[in-house]
Amino acid sequence: MRTPRRPALGVVMVLSSGVLFAVNGTVSKLVLRTGIDAPQLTLLRAAGAFTVLLALSVLLRPGVRRLRVTARQVPLLVGYGLTGFFLVPMLYFVAISRLPVGIGLLFEYSAPLLVALWARFGQRHPVRPRLWGGLALSLVGLACVAEVWGGFTLDGIGVLAGLGAAFFLAIYYVLGARGVEGRDTVSLCTWAFGAAAVAGLLTRAVTGVGDWSPLAGTSRGVPVVLLLGYVVVLGSVVPYLLVAGAMRHLPATSVGIVGMVEPVIASAVAWVTLGASEALNTAQLGGGLLVLVGVALAETARVAPGGPPPPAAESGRPGPPDVVAVVTTGPTAPGRRT
Repeated sequence: MRTPRRPALGVVMVLSSGVLFAVNGTVSKLVLRTGIDAPQLTLLRAAGAFTVLLALSVLLRPGVRRLRVTARQVPLLVGYGLTGFFLVPMLYFVAISRLPVGIGLLFEYSAPLLVALWARFGQRHPVRPRLWGGLALSLVGLACVAEVWGGFTLDGIGVLAGLGAAFFLAIYYVLGARGVEGRDTVSLCTWAFGAAAVAGLLTRAVTGVGDWSPLAGTSRGVPVVLLLGYVVVLGSVVPYLLVAGAMRHLPATSVGIVGMVEPVIASAVAWVTLGASEALNTAQLGGGLLVLVGVALAETARVAPGGPPPPAAESGRPGPPDVVAVVTTGPTAPGRRT
């Protein structure tokens, strides 16, 4: 039997996941400040989440059967894990270690724009004209966030890392649209985190073991291990499950738009917890608002397959053949990087 849709419950679940994800940005930055670097934190997060989700996969029905993988599914699961669960969080951690948490998130939030552009030019999917307005608003907003008129005062590596995270997040969204067709969310995320953990181990083997001594220390009086527990459980596994549950009650586009509370809450939490270094000035706040409005326009710009044809199609131009709809395009889609 299908679960009846409860939009109000879906909104509550998305907002709850957004709060957990937002707090996770500050918690992750506190861990990074202890001396743990971005690849190490990515490895610890992936390995911890993989362990928790593996246990859930075994305990929940239908048990270990949900973990079965065919040879044809392996490349997709590996690509899905390497992009959304390894490269995206690692670049995000690099970004927030050099930029305020809110700014790092805003750069990464340009990913849905890339997905919309891919749908238009790569898949030749019809889009509404609002896409171009959304793209323009977001570009102006990012320019305001970076304060380009003042000689670009943001850390260059941090900005490149944030944009790189957006690029790989867009690839992850596109792969996720195919991944969710054949697997449930728990098993999909389990194997994706497993692939990310293996990639993290290989990275550490190539670059060196690193210094793990900060794990025994504290940050602002809180044990680092406890902070890592938040990153794994409340910053990853729980919000993923909340978003997956919300998708049963709300359309993916609505989930993405409601999830835009994340950078707002993340900026506020970082400012309260970490101090003035996380504060955004008036131009950056205005730019952030433009980015979010632009992303919302892009999120609603695609025409769903089977929906009303765009004006060009109405005039006799043939539509795109077998367009693959991007299902999880919202910034808080299952597998979210923060």
